[in-house]
Amino acid sequence: MKTRFRRIVILSALTSVPLLSAVHPAFADIKLGAILPLTGTSASIGEDQRRGIELAVENLNAKGGVAGQKLDVVVEDSAGSPVTGLNAVRKLTQVDKVPLVVGDFSSSVTIPVGQYLVKNNLVHINISGTSADVRKIGKSSYSVIGLDDLSARFSADDVWQQGYHNVAFIAPDGAYGQGMAQQFKQAFEKLGGKVVAKVLYTSGQPSYRRELEQISRAKPDAYVYTSYGQDAIVLNREAWELGLGKTPWYGMYLTMAIADSPAQYTNGQMGMEVSGMAQQTDGQSYNANYQQRFHEKPRSVYGSYAYDSIMLAAAAIDKAHDASPAALVAAMKTVAPKFTGITGTLNLDADNQRQTQPYLKVKALNGEPVAR
Repeated sequence: MKTRFRRIVILSALTSVPLLSAVHPAFADIKLGAILPLTGTSASIGEDQRRGIELAVENLNAKGGVAGQKLDVVVEDSAGSPVTGLNAVRKLTQVDKVPLVVGDFSSSVTIPVGQYLVKNNLVHINISGTSADVRKIGKSSYSVIGLDDLSARFSADDVWQQGYHNVAFIAPDGAYGQGMAQQFKQAFEKLGGKVVAKVLYTSGQPSYRRELEQISRAKPDAYVYTSYGQDAIVLNREAWELGLGKTPWYGMYLTMAIADSPAQYTNGQMGMEVSGMAQQTDGQSYNANYQQRFHEKPRSVYGSYAYDSIMLAAAAIDKAHDASPAALVAAMKTVAPKFTGITGTLNLDADNQRQTQPYLKVKALNGEPVAR
């Protein structure tokens, strides 16, 4: 399934700002692309990211657009599938002719999409894929979020400092989960800890009871896990039913790990989360803008990274005064490394990856992560 979202803010002639079409009648809108999981197990976060993009587009167009033109972002649904994601990026680049694509949510989709764009000399912005393999996508791929090596070191230190030295690790079997398991194990063992059991589960299964019973036999001090979507709901419910909640649980990226799970299954879980909404936008926080526009709190922190990806793309276009692929590739080299958005300053390294990433120590309370 593909979902196409186009939202263009047309400035009213009744306002003090002149219509852009009247100023630049010969120019078409600047069109960019996005690939998100609008259906499937991560649809809730995908919708949150789509809203972040929508906010960025509305804010930019309300100020006159980008390089004097209105901005249009075409969003395609990946459904969390690498194959669907590749079909989406082909459509965006071959039919819509976009020079830049942001997305996807998961590393397993982000990597092939990014590789396709780099191969075709187009720009890719990674908004939430954190696998270490993202680093290998290529020279015209940029990340606005830190990779697993940063989050794993933070999590390993946090778990160790809480006195848990023998842990079980649970993650989805894919680029993201495999990378996270490896990075966490390496960082935790360096501190003196031990991963006494590990499960990389197959996503999309109706039950993970067998996997949970398997790792419980190792009698860990704590369960460290990372999961999202329907998989996380099943894991949390069945862990609670099996009585495993009597042992501490630590969620890496706790927001997505407990999203949509009943609070009784997750209350008391500890974890970490990316700090994604520290900066102000037009004197107002991203949270406030989001709630004013959508009448609810952000569903995750990841919408703010999607927001920043569009603001980064706009900054590069403004720098180049041009949205052609070659101009964007060149402009990103100078704009991206020190770009500052609502998620902080990127501070990119030679591989276009964040060298620093702010994280928060959180716990689950009444179904939501709160500071601890």
